[in-house]
Amino acid sequence: MVTLKEAKTKSELKDFVKFPFSLYKGSPYWVPPIINDELESFDKSKNPVFKDADAWFYLAYRDNKIVGRVAAIINRLEVNQQQVKKMRFGWFDFVDDFEVTEALFNKVAEIGKEHKLSYMEGPVGFSNLDKVGVLTEGFDEKGTMITWYNHPYYVNHFERFGFVKEKEYMENKFPFSNAEPKFFQKANELVRKRYGVKELNFTKTKEVMPWADKMFDLFNETYSSLSSFVRITDIQKEYFKKKYISFINPEYIKFILDKDDKLIAFGIVMPSFSKALQKAKGKLFPFGIFHLLSAKKNSKEVIFYLIGVLPEYQNKGVTAVMFNEYYKTFKAKGIEKCVRTPELEENVAIRQIWKHFDPKIYKRRRTYKKEL
Repeated sequence: MVTLKEAKTKSELKDFVKFPFSLYKGSPYWVPPIINDELESFDKSKNPVFKDADAWFYLAYRDNKIVGRVAAIINRLEVNQQQVKKMRFGWFDFVDDFEVTEALFNKVAEIGKEHKLSYMEGPVGFSNLDKVGVLTEGFDEKGTMITWYNHPYYVNHFERFGFVKEKEYMENKFPFSNAEPKFFQKANELVRKRYGVKELNFTKTKEVMPWADKMFDLFNETYSSLSSFVRITDIQKEYFKKKYISFINPEYIKFILDKDDKLIAFGIVMPSFSKALQKAKGKLFPFGIFHLLSAKKNSKEVIFYLIGVLPEYQNKGVTAVMFNEYYKTFKAKGIEKCVRTPELEENVAIRQIWKHFDPKIYKRRRTYKKEL
């Protein structure tokens, strides 16, 4: 018999966070989170997302052993302002047992019906900057710190209980050697001359901070046309600045300004922390922090996390200016491989940006939907 228990105390939430450590024990592909970092993101007194969202965290037990988990989420900005009556769910992991997933699905559906929502969709996080999607292809590829990994049987569980595909995401990679200057150097020169744009590079994190709010505003403008987009609030901006920007090499953040010094495009790239996180095993201390700092300095693999271009400058070659700057930085650091984070299948514009680099799709993931 499967029983569910809501995780409310710090100890229970720690059990919630640590369940995947046993589920994926020994997997060379699963990348663990930092336990305390995950706990902080679930702390309603610390994460400002809870000013506009509600969440319930459930653990499934069989014979007093944890066999599954799920976070049921309602984003009130999405439900009330956008009138998207969605019951979100994420952090969804389970053993290969249909009784377990049925109990977890039923609990999410129950909460959704109580709040008069129309459908449930997952796996998704609180907002657009959280992890998204269940992996459907690429199970023998190492994960990243910004994606969920899962066993191949997950898809069968969604389909068994009547879920249908809602959104498809693709992940691409290419060797840095594919980034030949001929694809962007000439365009870089033309765009600079035609529009008077210029690059803004950084060497210290403190140099980035005065521009961070403008970057998040541009992010909101860039992605607002995509389905299920929820704007980042001012309170969330402060939280993300403290949590993420100090974690990113300042030289991997590139801004493009127009002739009046207005921010019109940005790129955020991160070194790959996957191997370092596997070595850290969920803990920063005593040695995890050293693995992460080493990866930040020495990783030869980078992840293109976000690229944003002001709508009126899209399709005008502005990204050529950005790529020209990244090329110089990556060549100096000896970067060997470039990876892109999950991108919506419908986002044709982003695929056009990369067409000359001959990227290969190496993972696919999707969210699933079911009417309530």
